[in-house]
Amino acid sequence: MSEPCPFCEIVAGRAFAQMVAEWDDVVAFRPLNAVTREHTLVVPRTHVRDFASDPEVSAATMRRAAELMRGTSRHLNLITSRGAAATQSVFHLHLHLVPRTEGDGLALPWHDAGGSEVGQDQPSPCPQRDQLAAEEEQ
Repeated sequence: MSEPCPFCEIVAGRAFAQMVAEWDDVVAFRPLNAVTREHTLVVPRTHVRDFASDPEVSAATMRRAAELMRGTSRHLNLITSRGAAATQSVFHLHLHLVPRTEGDGLALPWHDAGGSEVGQDQPSPCPQRDQLAAEEEQ
């Protein structure tokens, strides 16, 4: 038997989390292993595996993250992952809101230990973006 989803347990009130905000469709709470002060997870109440599993739930979750940050000028990363190779460790859609400060030393996952960009020799996953960037350079 598999372990219950930890985020479903939090949403159902069977596991503790320090709540930041609650809506009828989404909750926001502090993660157990925050990487910066005020790191927050934004999680739909509906269990969906990742951002591609249900675009409507994903969009609603993103909207709530934006509402939570509206009115602040904080610098932050908004991060989500899909699959273990992309660093997803809980297989329930969640958005990380990671406040940042200049020189905080927190490396993004797409940089190697030396700070070099990874994947320079890989084909682009978004040829449309590449085309737009090329047109902007002209």
